Amino acid sequence: MGKEPVMIACAHGTSNIQGQARVNEIRAQIAELRPGLSVLEAYVDVQQPALPDVVGGVPSGVLAVVVPLLLTVGYHVQVDIAEAVATRTNTFAAAPLGPDPRLAGLLHERLGELPKDWGIVLAAAGSSRPEAAEQIEVLAADLAVRRPQRIVAAYGASAEPSVPAAVAQLRADGAAGVAIASYLLAPGYFHDQLGAAGADFVSAPLLPSVLLAQLALEHFDAALSRRDP
Repeated sequence: MGKEPVMIACAHGTSNIQGQARVNEIRAQIAELRPGLSVLEAYVDVQQPALPDVVGGVPSGVLAVVVPLLLTVGYHVQVDIAEAVATRTNTFAAAPLGPDPRLAGLLHERLGELPKDWGIVLAAAGSSRPEAAEQIEVLAADLAVRRPQRIVAAYGASAEPSVPAAVAQLRADGAAGVAIASYLLAPGYFHDQLGAAGADFVSAPLLPSVLLAQLALEHFDAALSRRDP
């Protein structure tokens, strides 16, 4: 590791083997898109190495940017990552990967063709932070521009409505069928829960897609451009 800035690509962490592989693919794609960039692995939960340990291991004098491989703001961004960044000089936090209109486009692709009289539940992991729900509503509006179906945002935990409740509400309101748009990066606990929410179709997670690696690099560059001279 030289004196060039490094990226700490920080994911939530999962015990799902396929989910782990998908997140590792993002890091590999980032390195392919930006030859010479040192991309370090870190997690805020479940897996190792833990983010504070990775931040503490960056050599003195090297700029480091923590890029959240997360889709919205929330506790992990506002507390876990912020606290880790504060422990070291020359360390900055980038924005999470979403919301972004291009992610709405990716969700649109994952959903494919659906009958116009269906409803769609935009399913996010959920956060107790109101800012996170606001970002999901922005994404839902971006997705609605692309599709004729009614779209309702819902959450796996920590916010309302729940995904099963949103599915049930769309059916009660007359939807002929219900699809779930999985606003999750990779397979894991939350995506598994979507299959039991009572929908007729559940889209695949966002990964694999090089778009996520491109967003990570954009946010890395933006964080570097905002740093103090």
